[in-house]
Amino acid sequence: MGADNKLNQAKQNREEKMLVNRRVLLSAAGFAALALGGPVLAQQKEPLLIGVPTALTGPYGDLGEQARRAVLLAVDEANAAGGVDGRKVEVRFLDTQAKAEAARQQAEKLVLSGYKILTGAIASGEALAIAPQLDRWDAMYVATINKADEITGKSCSRRLFRVNHPDYSDAAVVRPWLATRKEGKWAIMASDTAWGRNSAASFTKAAESTGKTVVADGFASLGTNDFAPYIQKIADSGAQGLWVALAGRDAINFATQAKQFGLLGKVTTAGVSFVTDNTAKTLGDTAKGILGVINYSSTFDSPENKAFVAQWEKKYPGTTPSNFEGETYIGMQVIFQAVRKAGSVKPADVSAAMEGTTFKTVFGDALMRKEDHQLVVPNFFGDVVEVNGQPKPVITMVVPAAEAMPAADPACKL
Repeated sequence: MGADNKLNQAKQNREEKMLVNRRVLLSAAGFAALALGGPVLAQQKEPLLIGVPTALTGPYGDLGEQARRAVLLAVDEANAAGGVDGRKVEVRFLDTQAKAEAARQQAEKLVLSGYKILTGAIASGEALAIAPQLDRWDAMYVATINKADEITGKSCSRRLFRVNHPDYSDAAVVRPWLATRKEGKWAIMASDTAWGRNSAASFTKAAESTGKTVVADGFASLGTNDFAPYIQKIADSGAQGLWVALAGRDAINFATQAKQFGLLGKVTTAGVSFVTDNTAKTLGDTAKGILGVINYSSTFDSPENKAFVAQWEKKYPGTTPSNFEGETYIGMQVIFQAVRKAGSVKPADVSAAMEGTTFKTVFGDALMRKEDHQLVVPNFFGDVVEVNGQPKPVITMVVPAAEAMPAADPACKL
């Protein structure tokens, strides 16, 4: 028995010594990893997962593609620089066709897959369908293209944010422009969506405040192919000016047919989201001379925007960022900075970090208002002219952020 005890004791001593040596080796490996940049700690950080429920097909498919390009550029830049807060950025896109119910379903799929920070939907109805679910999903949404006033108004949510311009901001730009116009009678051609009707109401209010009259209006459903009845109504109304709130394929179809019917040559034509960079390029000479709100332009003169445009041209040679691409990139800038501030990718933490914070954007420093979660940025007006042989929207009037973004809507209760 005595010999057996000695053998057992020796075996136990050897095992304890091996365990201590293993712990020392592991500790040494950990400290070495720290000295080399900390991959052990980096591996412990959750990746930043961003879900993009957007229109990749359908009438707004081109707009969704623009959002996709802006997101991919931002993600590539971030990962090339070591990630965001030491976290790899991953993104997943799902097609919504710009339909509200599809957007809600696709957003839920993204959230259930772990992509709880959402952005990039096109139609305002999509954002309004997603917003009521955010708390239940433990998610958040950053609007970059959705313009309906309700998003930061009566339908605002503690996990819903917007970086792009709402309709009331566009109205703040249109009003001083309308005051200089001699046309007294105006017609409206708008999308039969939350955004289109918001824009029509905002324009009507601006027109009335400057002594103008709206004599006709028309609201076309998404994906309309035949605009002849609307064009005839406008022509018969005696309108001297036309305000258009159409985008994507709808904008191209309407402008092409209005040109064929001779309408564009008879009335002063202006709008919002109507003659974007991509639409103007597609329409060619038809777009020249059309006026309107320009929410973002690659020609905006700021160091931050020049750097962004240079990166864009490097990734997408032969192109410059459109208004939707510029504003979606701003959304990604805001998300990344909020994650760094929060030190977390949990939607509740990122939302808290976003609220009331000033962010660096392509427009310069911009405040995310605490009262309604609206980013306060300048807005612009201009017209389509030829630049380097191609029609392009060019800024002719800048409205400072303080004027372009009126006070928060008291209907927003956060």
